[in-house]
Amino acid sequence: MPAPEPPICSYEGSDYQSSFWERGGRDYEDQVEAIALRRLLPHGGGLLLELGAGAGRNTPRYEGFRRIVLLDFSRTQLEQAQARLGNSDRYIYVAADVYRLPFVDGLFDAATMIRVLHHMADAPRALRQIRDALKPDGVFILEFANKRNLKAILRYWLRLQKWNPFDAEPVEFAALNFDFHPGRVQSWLEALGLRVQRTLTVSHFRAQGLKKLVPLRLLVFMDSLLQPTGALWQYTPSVFIRARGGNPIARNVPADADPVSMFSCPACRTAPLKDATGSLVCSRCGAQWASTDGIFDFREPVTRVITAGQH
Repeated sequence: MPAPEPPICSYEGSDYQSSFWERGGRDYEDQVEAIALRRLLPHGGGLLLELGAGAGRNTPRYEGFRRIVLLDFSRTQLEQAQARLGNSDRYIYVAADVYRLPFVDGLFDAATMIRVLHHMADAPRALRQIRDALKPDGVFILEFANKRNLKAILRYWLRLQKWNPFDAEPVEFAALNFDFHPGRVQSWLEALGLRVQRTLTVSHFRAQGLKKLVPLRLLVFMDSLLQPTGALWQYTPSVFIRARGGNPIARNVPADADPVSMFSCPACRTAPLKDATGSLVCSRCGAQWASTDGIFDFREPVTRVITAGQH
């Protein structure tokens, strides 16, 4: 029997962008993450996949890429991204499950996954999907929540928490919220042929007291100075990794190509899909995927088309 599908953490209907970022007092986290991205991103490229794009908070930071695919499981988050970024041909909006990415293999020059892995119940499976979507020498920038952070270590030593921050296994501290050990994440990437090139530690001063007492610019400056110590040790709540590698098969799909040529059926992996009015249709399994209001929706097929030979 096939393995059961991992559960999905959906932000459908959430005001996450405004409540968490814009009104949540997280200017410090946003700015230090922007610095980490600048340090790790290639100077430019063709096609970038932004996994867990949400409302497009980070999307403007990928200015060196000719085209960006924003992928999120939540359609309402993508609608917020559309309102923020517009319907330019530079942006392709895709509602999909990271465990079943709807792309042809070896498509993307780069991919980013920021503040998303901590919702993955089966992280290796998600990472394998991303590896397959990258070109052979693609760049993957991954952020993950670090279980071996100083706060967790102190709480463990004071017996205020039961789970061991030094244990390599992920810890689910709340429903579909996971912290990961840096060594385990690196081993997953290396097993997939993704070579870790650089590691940055981020959010060294993520504490409400510090953020209230110390000026924002000073906190951001100090964090910027400390980020490169990630090459030596990782004890911050957030860790950024730049890895290189991908699918040995590269697709020669230009960044400015018709988006339909980039997709494969997530149900049976068939490509290309047929462009019908308001949907994309798989010629093999008959799955029909919605395409409305500028968003390609691959979460669930809207219908299954009956083809010759099916009864």
